[in-house]
Amino acid sequence: MDQETRIDADQAIEILAPVQQTAPLVFSSPHSGRDYPADFLAAARLDDQAIRRSEDSFVDEIFATAPHYGAPLLRALFPRAYVDPNREPYELDPAMFDGALPGYVNKRSPRVAAGLGTIARVVANGAEIYAGKLKFDEAHARIDRCYRPYHAALEDLIETTQRRFNHCILIDCHSMPSVGGPMENDAGHRRQVDFVLGDAHGRSCSRALTVMVEETLRGMGYTVVRNAPYSGGFITRNYGQPAKGVHALQIEINRGLYMYEPTYSRSDEMAAVVANIAQLTERLVGLEPQALAA
Repeated sequence: MDQETRIDADQAIEILAPVQQTAPLVFSSPHSGRDYPADFLAAARLDDQAIRRSEDSFVDEIFATAPHYGAPLLRALFPRAYVDPNREPYELDPAMFDGALPGYVNKRSPRVAAGLGTIARVVANGAEIYAGKLKFDEAHARIDRCYRPYHAALEDLIETTQRRFNHCILIDCHSMPSVGGPMENDAGHRRQVDFVLGDAHGRSCSRALTVMVEETLRGMGYTVVRNAPYSGGFITRNYGQPAKGVHALQIEINRGLYMYEPTYSRSDEMAAVVANIAQLTERLVGLEPQALAA
């Protein structure tokens, strides 16, 4: 199937889309962006490699076959360490900023406490990002420039899909380190699981969708668990409304399956993961609408 690419005017996002959408699917890759602004790197205490710890490297490439099956893929071009679109618009740590924050800012969420708010304080291994304090105007500008275009595009894709097919399946695409991070329950331990499926403990999508994805991946030889340690972030929980016909499922892939984590490079095994995700996408395309009622 032919494909078109649409890039946002300010280079914040990219949509890989079929010329004609033929499947009730939308894929979202909010954390695979690799365009690190020079002023951001200059303000960081971390080097060019260490600052990539939070990046879902190559996840957008793994799911890039989506348009060939009639579905769009939205991907962030900006990095998660710069702005995290898988958070509320303003989840910010007051300790990061010079001056008081507006009253509408969520200052007390678990994500903020962990240092992983909309503007993160740390990268995934717990290392502090910034050498000094930020101005709120800088956070506000990043949110306007990156966060809002991402969600405007995602909302449009979901609404367009739902109008055309009477329902929408949103797959939110992520990766996880092969070793648990310092703020996680399995800190320092090598993970034995290949995929984690997050459906907000059954609230963000039909059980049948989660079961189908789980069984398909297990049939490929992967180990799969649900909701632990990742049950779904803001995107899954905000957009997943099964009663309204929108089913959102978060998929986390163990990075050890497809990349060399210390060097942020693709491994020889990545091609097999891409092929298996393409098979999964094909299965999702064939999922009958009535099955989602289960």
